[in-house]
Amino acid sequence: MDLQQEPAGRVANVRYLAGGSPPGAVLLIGAGDDVLVCPRTPTGDSSEGRLDETLRHVVLPSAGGDPAVAAVDFARKAAVDTLAIEEHHLSVARYRALGSVAPRMRLDDLGHAIEQERVVKDEDEITCLRIAAEITDQALGELLESILVGRTERHLALELERRLVDHGADGPAFPTSVATGPHAGRGGHRPTDRRVEEGDFLSVCLGANYRGYRCEIGRTFVIGTAPADWQIELYDLVFAAQRGAREALAPGAEYRDVDRAARQILDAAGYGDAVAPFLGHGVGLEIEEDPQLAPAAMGKLDACVPVTVEPGVHLPGRGGVRIDDTLVVRQEADGGPELLTITTKELLAL
Repeated sequence: MDLQQEPAGRVANVRYLAGGSPPGAVLLIGAGDDVLVCPRTPTGDSSEGRLDETLRHVVLPSAGGDPAVAAVDFARKAAVDTLAIEEHHLSVARYRALGSVAPRMRLDDLGHAIEQERVVKDEDEITCLRIAAEITDQALGELLESILVGRTERHLALELERRLVDHGADGPAFPTSVATGPHAGRGGHRPTDRRVEEGDFLSVCLGANYRGYRCEIGRTFVIGTAPADWQIELYDLVFAAQRGAREALAPGAEYRDVDRAARQILDAAGYGDAVAPFLGHGVGLEIEEDPQLAPAAMGKLDACVPVTVEPGVHLPGRGGVRIDDTLVVRQEADGGPELLTITTKELLAL
C-alpha cells in the first residue's frame, strides 16, 4: 500500500493520481479501494480540480488532526505491514508522527516514482497545456497593442495576470515577470516601480494555469524607437541560440546536448558568463518539472514530454534578451517538436 502525501504547496502528485487536490489532502493507494483523506470537504472548484468520481474520500472531523497521520491509521487498521511514503515531502516531525501511529509498520521511501511517471504526458494533458499556451498568447498579444511608455513594470505584470484570467485561465502559472531597461533579460526578475522609457528593452515572462497545467512564454521587445545596433546584435544572437536548442529537441536526445546546442552559440560570442545555469525544464502540473536541460543533466528525452527552451543574456547596467517557448517533444514523423507558444519572435518596436 502506498501513501501519496503532499503538504501544502506541493499538490501535483495528488492531483495527478486523484484528478483533484483539495488543500492538505493525502492519498492512500493500496490493493483495496484508494482513499483520499481530506481535512475539509472538497469544493471541486478549478483551483482544486475535479476528483475522480470513483475515488472514495474521507473528510476528517473539525480539528481532526493531520490527514497523513489519519491515513497511516487507516492502513494500520487494514493490517498493512509495509507502507511506501514520499519522504522528500515530509518534515522530520511529520515522519516521526507517522511512525508513532503504527510502530510495527515498515515505512519505505517511495522516492520520486510519481514525479517520474508524470514526465511523459498523455494527449489530454497536452491539450490542457495547449489551451494554457493559447490563453497566454492572447494575453500577451493584447498587451502589445496598448500604450506602454510611462507604465511601471508592476502595473504591466498585474495587467497581464488579469488578462490571463479574462481569457479563461485559473490564474497565472507563476508570478509574471516584466523587466525594462537595465532589468531586461534578467531571469526571474520581480517587477518594480521602474517606468517604461523610450529605447528600453522590455522582456516579459508569463504563463497561464489551465486545469492545473502550466505553460511558459518569454519575449523581448524594444520600446518606442528603432532598435539600436547593439540591441539587434544581441537579440539575433539569443534568437539563434533558442532556435538551435528547439531544433535539437527529439526523442532520444540527451538533455545536456539540447542545452549545449544553445550554450555553445552564446559561448562563442563571448557571453558564456552571462548565460543562465540551465536552458530549460519540463512543465505540467508544476511550472518546473523533470527533465532539466542543463550542462550536467543526465538522461534522454522521450516523445510527448513538454519542455521550455529559454536562453537569455543579461548585461549588467544595460539590459538583455530572453526568448522562452513551451514545446512538446515529438517524433520527426509527427512533425518534430510541437511549438505551443506562438507569439512572434520578431524583434518588434512597440
